[in-house]
Amino acid sequence: METRLETAFKMMNQDFVKLGLFNGANYSRWKDNMMFFSHALKISYMLDPSLSEVPAPQDNDTEQVKVERKEREEDEVLCWGHILNTLLDRLYDLYTSVTSLKEIWQGLENKYKAEEQGADKFLITKFLECKMEDHLSMMG
Repeated sequence: METRLETAFKMMNQDFVKLGLFNGANYSRWKDNMMFFSHALKISYMLDPSLSEVPAPQDNDTEQVKVERKEREEDEVLCWGHILNTLLDRLYDLYTSVTSLKEIWQGLENKYKAEEQGADKFLITKFLECKMEDHLSMMG
């Protein structure tokens, strides 16, 4: 049976999963693409903000708990790597030292979603301020 890492490497070599580099613009599009890609790899659960932390290893952990912990750790590294791999160099340099997947995902969300919403609000305001005047031609 193929592991998730093997599946991920096979998928990365296929043309349909080539994600463009995120440069800070079009955050929503990049996020949607990242969610689709991570869903295809069966690791999208790692991006769920309500995902609980993995409990620390205990002496009395069952084999199943150990296997689940190992899979989760591998999924986190895989997801972390895919996110960093789609960042433009300046963003990569900024986030590469952040080892927590949640921190990277939330940091990008906080910064770029807010910027995107601010730009949208500005454009909507400009649209609403637009006035028609009888003496001016719309053809310009």
